[in-house]
Amino acid sequence: MKKYINSKLFTSFALASVLTISSCTEDFEEMNTDPNSPTAIGAQYLLPTGLEASIDRYWGHRTRFERINIDAAELYVQHFTRNIYSNEGDNFSVSPALVANNWKGFFNDALVNFQRIIIQSSPEGKSPNANYEGVALVMRTWVFSLLTDMYGAIPYSEAIAGTSETPIYTPKYDPMEQVYAGMLNDLKMANEKLSTSGPGISGDILYNGDILKWKKFANSLRIRLANRQAAKKPAESRAIMAEILGDPAKYPVFTSNADNASLKCTTVLPSNNEWHQVMVQDGRTDWNISSTFADKLNALGDTRITVFANPNKDGKYQGHPNGLPDAIATDYLATSSTIGSYFVRADAPEVIMTFSELNLILAEAALDGDIAGDATAYFEKGVTASFAQYGLTVPATYFATVGAVTRAKVLEQKWIGLFGQGIEAWIEKRRTGLPVFPAADSRAVFDNDGIMPTRFPYPNSEFSLNAASVEAGVALNGGANDMKTKLWWAE
Repeated sequence: MKKYINSKLFTSFALASVLTISSCTEDFEEMNTDPNSPTAIGAQYLLPTGLEASIDRYWGHRTRFERINIDAAELYVQHFTRNIYSNEGDNFSVSPALVANNWKGFFNDALVNFQRIIIQSSPEGKSPNANYEGVALVMRTWVFSLLTDMYGAIPYSEAIAGTSETPIYTPKYDPMEQVYAGMLNDLKMANEKLSTSGPGISGDILYNGDILKWKKFANSLRIRLANRQAAKKPAESRAIMAEILGDPAKYPVFTSNADNASLKCTTVLPSNNEWHQVMVQDGRTDWNISSTFADKLNALGDTRITVFANPNKDGKYQGHPNGLPDAIATDYLATSSTIGSYFVRADAPEVIMTFSELNLILAEAALDGDIAGDATAYFEKGVTASFAQYGLTVPATYFATVGAVTRAKVLEQKWIGLFGQGIEAWIEKRRTGLPVFPAADSRAVFDNDGIMPTRFPYPNSEFSLNAASVEAGVALNGGANDMKTKLWWAE
């Protein structure tokens, strides 16, 4: 039934409001602010949102056509293989949806949040806090590094500026060399801003507010990026690594597994490990261990296989070849090891960077002459840390079995240690060509002319919304917008 308003009463009320409005205008904004609909969100809320969104996406992501790690990178580097849907990554393919969703997700769900923290926490911002600013700089750099290392030239200097005072809706693409220069500079700046005696932060689900660990991550990540570009910019990269390693008090780096950058997942949704959500909660059993990976670890007597994989019905750790058509791959369901139970626990960590990786980077740099130091010592420290990461000790004869430390051996151990971090392993394989994988199974059928993808193509949305800039980006990469054009740091 309709309700009618008494017009006289309404008129009297309106008149009273007009007469009194001048006396309450000074409090009007406060009175009309809805506490449940804030116009600004503090860094303590933006930080956990940005951390979880970016690391979950990097590690796994629950949704199909979002899983850039386990439906692409982990298959390309032959940690995983598939027993069904081989056309989703295992045969060197990639769906346009996966490429587009992750481009959008890393920019919109991750970078935007970190950029907001930087703006509001800067000295000129509404809530100055150098430690929030430093943390956000580290994470912004890490996400930009993923994007440029997957796609090539990207919007960087003009990116995430759609809501600035002078918005940029069609940002230019910067060449990888310039993106790397900016990232390395930002990590140095982050180290300077981060202070253990500075203001506290909350919402830190990575390091629980431990600023020293954030400084270590900033400098370890800076070493990773300097090493990655070392073949193209050797003098600059050597100077960066010498600066960091020469002053550990000013530039601390990881010193143990306790410093590892990893998201500590929980058994409570939505903070579960993404692999648990996919492989346990959703019951997806599409992945097995690649025979390339299992055969290598078995040959080395590498006990990490007992964590990386589950034994098959015969108690053996073995995989099956990559790229097999579904009709053949399904024949291996009874004999091919599944992904290790450790990795599909609800509270298993989602790893970004480790003490092990840092030492293997330093071993490579020492062999290349980019730093002083004992390459064998770094190598053995890195391998030992990788075993210890899973509560294991290095078998007594392991280093003798591995043999003399060479660049190929270092990169092989990095490939092993990066199990789970498929994107990083894929970057390193594309950068160096190592390790060399065995010849493909004669029954395998690969797309991309049989070439392991060298990059992801830009999403179709960029050609619709930012055509001139993305076309310039394609040109900057020096090849077609396909998965065969090598990126800037490729050796």
